[in-house]
Amino acid sequence: MASMALHQSVAASLSASSQSDIPGPRAGKKVRMGVVGGGFGSTFHWHEHPDSTVVAVADLREDRRKILKEKYSAPRVYVDFKEVVADKEVDAVAVFTGVPDHAWMSEYAMKHGKHVVCAVSAAMTLEECEKLIDTVKSTGMNYMNAETSYYYPGIITCRRWQKEGKFGTIFYSEGEYLHDIEDYRGKRMYFYYDGKPTWRLGIPPMVAYITHSSAGVISVTGERLTSVSCVGFGHKDGALQKNAYGPNPFSNEVAFFKTSGGHAARISEFRHYGGGSTVRNEFYGTAMSYLDALPGGKKAMVGKPEKTTEWEVESHREMLPPELRKSSGHEGSHTHLTHEFVRSVVEQRWPAINVYEAVAFCAPGIVAHQSALEGGEWKKVPDFGRAPHKL
Repeated sequence: MASMALHQSVAASLSASSQSDIPGPRAGKKVRMGVVGGGFGSTFHWHEHPDSTVVAVADLREDRRKILKEKYSAPRVYVDFKEVVADKEVDAVAVFTGVPDHAWMSEYAMKHGKHVVCAVSAAMTLEECEKLIDTVKSTGMNYMNAETSYYYPGIITCRRWQKEGKFGTIFYSEGEYLHDIEDYRGKRMYFYYDGKPTWRLGIPPMVAYITHSSAGVISVTGERLTSVSCVGFGHKDGALQKNAYGPNPFSNEVAFFKTSGGHAARISEFRHYGGGSTVRNEFYGTAMSYLDALPGGKKAMVGKPEKTTEWEVESHREMLPPELRKSSGHEGSHTHLTHEFVRSVVEQRWPAINVYEAVAFCAPGIVAHQSALEGGEWKKVPDFGRAPHKL
């Protein structure tokens, strides 16, 4: 298990640096992107943003290399991730590979002078969390985590309401990512490719994708998740009997957290259950509450002491340049993620989902899974600190 040493003096340790120390693109030029991973990585808008362009792509699979090349009209196509990093025309690398490769690939790219935007989760161990922070500090490169739920319309709105004080005190919050994986029902869709097991086979739910749930809880409340008790559920499926994660015996995990503000939060991660897939949050405040719609439900609900009403969805497209004011993946989050990363590089500033937020989103899941393996034992979640400069 990782060292639990905390980064308690992050601001002090970085006081000699500033946002302007983060290398930007060449003066007056677009951010030149290298995209790695032709599945999820082919769904973003780097080629349409006015301040970026795609100059290289890579994937181990030929079919996905073709998808990337056609989507982004990339002039150079590689097989190996390291070839993209070695490309002198690349300013920033989008790492959209399997979860177990995210941390080392991000570190490698930054150590070779590339900015990084990386799919979730940022890391799978607490050691990797610390190394990511250390790499950002030592290289001065920009790192952003591409957590889609951070830019779900309801979460954007709830962050605004929280800043405006409309919730009063949020004393309890919930997050859940409920996604029934058909592999657990005998279909080979995620766990195998070309007859061989993929990284998804048996991966712990809390370790892989807690960020879909925790990003809302953490970014809206402004609090960190500081301790956890988690309970897991599994069965006799082969993926839970033999896998590369311990092995991991759980398809579903439920965690109860204490927060840095002394409040409570519950996060559920299900991969085998009878119900519709969803990513949703709930925030219970003394003045107002917000509840995302359940699968098959109507709309999200906003409650005040005098009444409860349906929330009218806000698109938040006014936050984007005209070229990106369109529908995009995961409830419109892909255009927001594209814009935030590109502008953070251009403006030489910390992105919204910087490395400190990235590890704050994923570290609670790493500790929660360990708690589940130990029968729900309460465990402390390390606090890795926050970016030393306001956005």
